Amino acid sequence: MKIIVLLAALAALPAAAETLPPVELYVPKVCLACLEWAEHLRQNGFRVTVKEAEDIAAVKRRFKVPADAASRMTARVADYFVEGHVPAGDIKDLLKEKPRARGLAVPGLPMGAPGFEPTGADANCERGCTILDPNSGERIPRREFFNTLLVLPDGKTKVWARH
Repeated sequence: MKIIVLLAALAALPAAAETLPPVELYVPKVCLACLEWAEHLRQNGFRVTVKEAEDIAAVKRRFKVPADAASRMTARVADYFVEGHVPAGDIKDLLKEKPRARGLAVPGLPMGAPGFEPTGADANCERGCTILDPNSGERIPRREFFNTLLVLPDGKTKVWARH
């Protein structure tokens, strides 16, 4: 009788959260945007370990990140690298689909990518989604469009997702 009650109770529980592989994030010294991206991943179910890299270029070479796909930080998840501020959903899709690839990349540092979202009391989308830069007083983009690239085994890239 107790076993039946226990099984019924277990069946009533919500489905277990997806099990995601851990993420090792390599960052240069003092990169607050990198830490914000790590928090974005954590909020999306990933376990993230942040490692400060004295030579971030060496990390990129070790994981074979093409120069034209480079950003500030590099991560490793499963058998893939993740370069830059790639949205967690794109990483989850990569892990689900398992394409033959080196990894994903969001080159550069696009405004509005996870971990690089500007905020401010003067955000105003009636003027083209800009915010007032506190340093210069100029209006700057609050968000820009960007692509997540899939880096193929030969180092070439193709668009994985558009944001």
